[in-house]
Amino acid sequence: MPMLTRKPRLGIALGSGSARGWAHIGVLRALEQADIFPDVVSGTSIGALVGAAYASNALDRLEEWVARIDWWEIIRYMDVRLGGVEGERLMRAFRERVEDAPIETLPKPFGAVATDLQTGREVWFQDGSLLEAVRASIALPGLFSPMRHQGRWLVDGGLVDPLPVSLCRALGADRVIAVNLNGDIVGKHFSGRSPRLVTPSPLLARLSAGLQAMLGNDNHTKDEAEADEPPGLFDVMAGSINIMQDRITRARMAGDPPDVVLAPRLVHLGLMDFDQADEAIAAGMDCVRLHLPLLRNVLNLPEAED
Repeated sequence: MPMLTRKPRLGIALGSGSARGWAHIGVLRALEQADIFPDVVSGTSIGALVGAAYASNALDRLEEWVARIDWWEIIRYMDVRLGGVEGERLMRAFRERVEDAPIETLPKPFGAVATDLQTGREVWFQDGSLLEAVRASIALPGLFSPMRHQGRWLVDGGLVDPLPVSLCRALGADRVIAVNLNGDIVGKHFSGRSPRLVTPSPLLARLSAGLQAMLGNDNHTKDEAEADEPPGLFDVMAGSINIMQDRITRARMAGDPPDVVLAPRLVHLGLMDFDQADEAIAAGMDCVRLHLPLLRNVLNLPEAED
């Protein structure tokens, strides 16, 4: 009697990358259109946020929300307190689209990565509150306040594992598609666009300019004299995050390589261009369509029927 072979479980690891993370939505949509449905989902930072929606069958609601976010709405979500941005308004808005639930009860196995601020160790969320896992995983230092969880202060998982392939395999994936948002960002976090905030008063104009510089969107063309000026604090912060995540991603993939790496072209998007969801989603879809023959070949998937 012939032995029955189990179909390999396909996992998808969604990497960190702040606003570039909306590209994950495009990747997942294009995979669905190609009849490729990951069985297991892991995510870090923005990848955890999108992955939580996908594993909860709530990606439609998330996509509808992010498609209409504008710059002023982003500012409203940034509930600044002494010590950082609390992130509670953002999480309330996310909760309206993705209901909290025990991770172990989701339709798809899901895991998120955070970082223990004291020890530097990575923390895997594989059970417990879905929204707590997302909140911990997106706590980017300098942007969102750390989250207290079981006696530990947790921050963004991208500090230790920007592309959670190992977690995806631990959740049961036999083959892993990794979506890397950090492949082309070192030294290129400026998008080249003019500031998009137009304000009616000098005070608001100064606030606008400060926010644009802080978030990596102050991208006016510089002459030679300006180019010789040292980078500002937030330019340094954004560039440092890019370098760190790129190097850590390379090291982690060398130790635990995924079966396929998808790297959408996102160099034109800044750290906080959350209002550019259409561009990011389109880039994610284009990346899948471009690499679809490779995906089917490497993953040994059948051709889709016409």
